[in-house]
Amino acid sequence: MKIKLDENLPARLGNQLSAAGHDTDTVQGEDLSGQLDDKVWQAAQNAGRFFITQDLDFSDLRKYQPGKHHGLLLVRLANPSRRALIERVNTLFTTEDVEGWRGCFVVATERKIRIRRSAK
Repeated sequence: MKIKLDENLPARLGNQLSAAGHDTDTVQGEDLSGQLDDKVWQAAQNAGRFFITQDLDFSDLRKYQPGKHHGLLLVRLANPSRRALIERVNTLFTTEDVEGWRGCFVVATERKIRIRRSAK
């Protein structure tokens, strides 16, 4: 899967996802740190990448409608330490059908996963 990690996620997560066989890119790696969300989002979409973030600015379903993008995972943990973020995302990518999340709007907490698909 082609993935772009937002700057609010640990860089080590990118290394681990790449080691698991994913084509992983980061906001920092493209010198997009500190850029407006729209610019970061457009870079992910132009590259055909599934975007992973914890930024609530990406939580608007009207703006990020399922089926109108390459996929979005919003990680919302009560205590988002680096370790907890890495563990949760790695667990998702090893236990869930993340390939099926292409074009979806996904919110993951410690215990739940909500997947919004296009209404087709």
